[in-house]
Amino acid sequence: MTHDPDHDDRAFYGRRKGKALRDGQSDLIARELPRLRLPEGGIADLAALFPGPVEAVRLEIGFGGGEHLLTRMRESPGIGFIGVEPFINGMAKFLAVAAREGLTNIRVWDGDAALLLPRLPAGGLEAIDLLYPDPWPKRRQRKRRFVCERTLSLIARALRPGGRFRFASDIDDYVGWTLARLLSSPDFDWTAERPADWRTPYPGWIRTRYEAKAVREGRISSYLTALRRAS
Repeated sequence: MTHDPDHDDRAFYGRRKGKALRDGQSDLIARELPRLRLPEGGIADLAALFPGPVEAVRLEIGFGGGEHLLTRMRESPGIGFIGVEPFINGMAKFLAVAAREGLTNIRVWDGDAALLLPRLPAGGLEAIDLLYPDPWPKRRQRKRRFVCERTLSLIARALRPGGRFRFASDIDDYVGWTLARLLSSPDFDWTAERPADWRTPYPGWIRTRYEAKAVREGRISSYLTALRRAS
């Protein structure tokens, strides 16, 4: 893998904690997170992580409060989902809903997704979503963006041939940044054929609180989709 000059070996730079957790949230984290957290080390069989049979496994990186991930879990009980969210407050909100609804097609990771991706089996994922990641808008901060040559290579490795990578953002500079790297990647094909293909939300889209904030502030979102090349 070649050196990526606009990124170093660490991908996660965001906060891990916000407001202090309530007692009930702390108890939930103590009970549910160890039960659902992915095991350490290499993972050979993704389907074996789930209590029931799954026909495929998908990954969402940085699920925030979990609005989108929970919607996908509900509509596709036969799909196994892995949700990554280092921010403990978001993890607590997500786990509360998953526990209350008895959703079982989920495993979670509260660490750096860039360190998790190499531990997943090559070609093991059907899809990966990266929705509204931190844009790190200042020029000196751009090396902190999750999308870079290195992480795209890791994403490509984890996806099966024809697997889907989706990226959504309301920050035009980050959209352009990501598209430029997708177009130069030997591993992906951008699927758009017309402007509506990146201006229209994904089928069955659930607006997250981040997108709602963007709309209130007058920003327009873009929805990129790329497919893992077969070769």
